[in-house]
Amino acid sequence: MDLRRLRYFVAVAEERSVGKAAERLRMAQPPLSVQIRKLEAELGAPLFRRGTRGMDLTEAGLALLSRASEALALAEEGIEAARAIASGQRGRLAVGYMFVLASAVLPRLVPELRRSLPGVDLDFVELSASTRETLLLDRAVSVALCMPAIHHPEIQVAQIGTQPLMLAMPARSPLARLSAVPVSRLQGRPLIALPRPEEPTSSAVSAMLRRHQVVMPVVSRVETVHSALSLVLAGEGLAILPACAKLGAPPGIAFRRFVDIADTIEIAACWRRDSASPLIRSFLKGAEKVVAHL
Repeated sequence: MDLRRLRYFVAVAEERSVGKAAERLRMAQPPLSVQIRKLEAELGAPLFRRGTRGMDLTEAGLALLSRASEALALAEEGIEAARAIASGQRGRLAVGYMFVLASAVLPRLVPELRRSLPGVDLDFVELSASTRETLLLDRAVSVALCMPAIHHPEIQVAQIGTQPLMLAMPARSPLARLSAVPVSRLQGRPLIALPRPEEPTSSAVSAMLRRHQVVMPVVSRVETVHSALSLVLAGEGLAILPACAKLGAPPGIAFRRFVDIADTIEIAACWRRDSASPLIRSFLKGAEKVVAHL
């Protein structure tokens, strides 16, 4: 049984006339009569009988009418839902974010997404250096805000901003007395490094130190800025972090820029390359708008 025949049946039942139903459906009367007879043959029972006021429903017809009307309404609802999701008006978007961006981005990004995607269910998932790629590839996250970008053949990347690198140190450190720190002053000092890149040469921090021929022994490798800041506060070493990390820093941590250096680290939106969700485009617009004001 297809929805077309159900639609024909409901029209005849409501109009109580094959002729009037044909006009309503904008089709000829004979083909409509044929379709009703085929429906009756399929069901094995007559659906109409002729009465003094037109076509009356049999008991079988009455039983079918309420259910047919419900089926047509559900089908129409399903079509509208599919159209809404395809156009980006409805759906679900799981947004992943790295901790370093939480305090700087989420307070502005969440209201922006609620405003621009009012019919979309939004979930927010915290990521780490070791979980971000897996969660994207497993579709647990629809799109992720990363720093730096994920480099994987199945993941699409769009750079949406940058952050300058700064030195994080205990406020009691002698370097904290300087308004800006020469990179040469970092020679031999212990470094708390994050995230752990697959290839050391791909790290923005490693590239900066190498360019200035400065060596900092790595005393700890951590996955989150929160962990790095805790170790800095404990006096374990220094950390070179994006400037936005200042917003989530505990008391007792000082941030200083570097002298005559403009090294940055990228902020990127990452999603599966095979994703066809129109919500990704809407997310990118909102994220670019928010990150531009960091």
